[in-house]
Amino acid sequence: MTGKTTGDAPPPSGPGVIGRAVRWVFGLIVGFFLRVALVFALLIAGTTAYFYSTLPGYGDLFDGRATGSVILYDKDGDVFAWRGEQYGGDLTVADASPHLINAVIAAEDKRYFSHFGLDPRGIARAMVVNLQAGRFVQGGSTLTQQVAKNVFLSAERTLERKIKEVPMALALELRYSKEEILSIYLNRVYLGAGTYGFEAASQRYFGKPARALVPAEAAMLAGLLRAPSRLAPTNGLDRARARANTIARLMFEQGYLTEVQMLEIQADPASLSTAAAARRGAAFADWVIEQGGEDRFLHLLRGADVQILTTFDAEAQSAAEAAVAFVFDTKVREGSRAEAAVVIMDHDGAVRAMVGGRNDRTGGFNRVTQAFRQTGSAFKPIVYAAALEAGMAPGDMVLDAPLTIKSWSPSNYGGGFQGEITLTQALAQSVNTAAVRLSERVGRSRVRDLAAGMGVTSPLAPGPAVALGTSEATLLDMASVYAVIANGGSSAKPYGIREMQLRGDLVPIPRGRAAQRVRVISPRTTGFLSYMLEEVVQTGTGQRARIDGIAIAGKTGTTQKARDAWFIGYTAKHVVGVWMGYDDNRPLTGVTGGGLPADIWRETVVRLYTDTNPGSLNSRQPIRPGIVPSVSSRQTKEPTLVERIFQDVVDTLVRDN
Repeated sequence: MTGKTTGDAPPPSGPGVIGRAVRWVFGLIVGFFLRVALVFALLIAGTTAYFYSTLPGYGDLFDGRATGSVILYDKDGDVFAWRGEQYGGDLTVADASPHLINAVIAAEDKRYFSHFGLDPRGIARAMVVNLQAGRFVQGGSTLTQQVAKNVFLSAERTLERKIKEVPMALALELRYSKEEILSIYLNRVYLGAGTYGFEAASQRYFGKPARALVPAEAAMLAGLLRAPSRLAPTNGLDRARARANTIARLMFEQGYLTEVQMLEIQADPASLSTAAAARRGAAFADWVIEQGGEDRFLHLLRGADVQILTTFDAEAQSAAEAAVAFVFDTKVREGSRAEAAVVIMDHDGAVRAMVGGRNDRTGGFNRVTQAFRQTGSAFKPIVYAAALEAGMAPGDMVLDAPLTIKSWSPSNYGGGFQGEITLTQALAQSVNTAAVRLSERVGRSRVRDLAAGMGVTSPLAPGPAVALGTSEATLLDMASVYAVIANGGSSAKPYGIREMQLRGDLVPIPRGRAAQRVRVISPRTTGFLSYMLEEVVQTGTGQRARIDGIAIAGKTGTTQKARDAWFIGYTAKHVVGVWMGYDDNRPLTGVTGGGLPADIWRETVVRLYTDTNPGSLNSRQPIRPGIVPSVSSRQTKEPTLVERIFQDVVDTLVRDN
């Protein structure tokens, strides 16, 4: 029997079989990815639906600050300083300048009004750029994604955050209109200098509402979005302008500006407002915040905005700053690290200006309020006030001669002794032995009590050297001492706040007003002391502060080894205090209070009264200058030798308990 062998058929072969295998594998792959895509789509849809259900009304998302802000106004009602997180108020697309809207769209998302929250073209372009650069240099986020990140997510560049951006952006697009999303963006972005939102930034940099922005200003603000802190015009106007030119070019390319308008922006860029450009009053503003209580402003009033009406005088601040700069530029060796501080106040304690150092900056060390330095002879008017309060008069005699108290012997600057001199002469020439004798005569405890009453808040040394200013005090405290003399004897606690209120509902905050004034020394004492301090300037150690035609009373002060140099004086309107020294307490070289500090004082006052004259002082000139009887003694002749010896013994033996 013949036939073919039976068995399994050979496997099919040939092109057809291979094609079917490829299609089968491809189908598996496609099916897998379709299933993955379906799962992914379901996850995106579910997450989007969840995010959608949690979204509030769009207006509730405008102000997202953690703390409130503080805006400070000067005596004329003009803004001069900002603190905290600034928010200028709700800004919608309809209320904003169209130039601002165009600038933002051109800078950040030119297809904003045509995409659905994600921009595949933008993402692809960013991927190519980043791959070519080998690092992350460009993002493909839309404005909607930026809102999702700024409002609901973190700023960390992680894969998890980028994945979350997708459903959140889709939820935003479903929940809000394009105009509403853009309005949220306009209010939530950070734009440097503590500002959140374009309304706050417009007010901060240009002093105008966002609806009034011109193309150059809009381009500058939109340019801040890339690097708000570095590009803030208050940190570098040239950098901000260069970035604004880039934005202007983008606006031209996208049809928002004509070529002429673009060239105009480049030729005439935006400028800061006067307040933003001045950047004055940093030390004063920091001090005011401390006065009112920073916790109250920035923590207890979370999310609220506080307006503070202050005593600050921008012209006085300019005068003080210019005076310090002039003296250091013309009379101090280049490279010197010596510091100076200036304070200007009214006779009632209202502080008008404050230079905390040669390079004032926000948060810097304020040498007016924070530096406790030995006062030297600037303290002596307190000693003489105590003597006058005890019944003495400017023409009474005091002995300038060697004096020893428990092995301590004060000496005079320059050496030598003059014998009997009047109180007026002793103060004008800053005689140390006379000041110590007066302090011992009236009692150190009385001097310390009077110092506290006149405004010195720091503790004083217990020994006899207290009369020579060996204790430490701040420049602000010492200026308040002279304000008491200038105003006729009433307390003059320094203050900088006139009124505070919450912005919006204008609720007044009863805090920070001037303290109630009380009588500290008599008008008789202040009248005599003003006369004596005028003599300091006319004939004594303060002659370099003299200004023709302006009545001035003041006192120099130089501490041991010239570690501190002071000049504090007053006119009929203001008290001006100047301190100079090194932060590390090194001695000054060739400087006394009657030198460079008096120069700074004079330059300040000359600038302060460029168009006015403050008038005459309320001084009380003695009936017979030189020898004037005290109210406690009818003696009209000079003391006899026996009387002088007796008084010297008394001066040496008198001690505080």
